[in-house]
Formats: sequence, structure tokens, C-alpha cells
Amino acid sequence: MLVIKRKVSESILIGDDIEIIISEISQDKVKIAINAPKEVKITRKELAETCEFNITASEKINKLSLSSIKKSLKNPGKK
Repeated sequence: MLVIKRKVSESILIGDDIEIIISEISQDKVKIAINAPKEVKITRKELAETCEFNITASEKINKLSLSSIKKSLKNPGKK
């Protein structure tokens, strides 16, 4: 991991076509601006993690539901 100190309006280049600009610094937050080509996907990490968690939970629920339906079809009248 690379750690770099920057001041407001200073920037970091990633490759030839991505620029991260520090636009504002307050007590506990840093506001950044990102210049990147439209085809570069930019997602906040916590949103990506939440999305992955929801997908995993959904898959588990679907497997449980399918298992329950299979049992009901094999043994009609029993729950």
C-alpha cells in the first residue's frame, strides 16, 4: 500500500488517465474528485461490500427455499 500526503487542490495520478484531486479537507473527512474515463467503474467500497453480502444472503435463502420445496413435493401433507 502506498501512503501519500496531499493538500487541498493537490492530486495523484493513477496510470495515464486517472486523476484523484483533493478538493476539501475538514476535521474528519476528505472530499476527493476523480477524473477518469467513463468506462472506468468507480464504486465506494462499502457499497460493493454490501452488494456482495446481499447477493450471498439471497443465494443462501434461495437454496433453503428450494430444499424446502423439494421436501414438500417428496412428502405431500408433511411439513
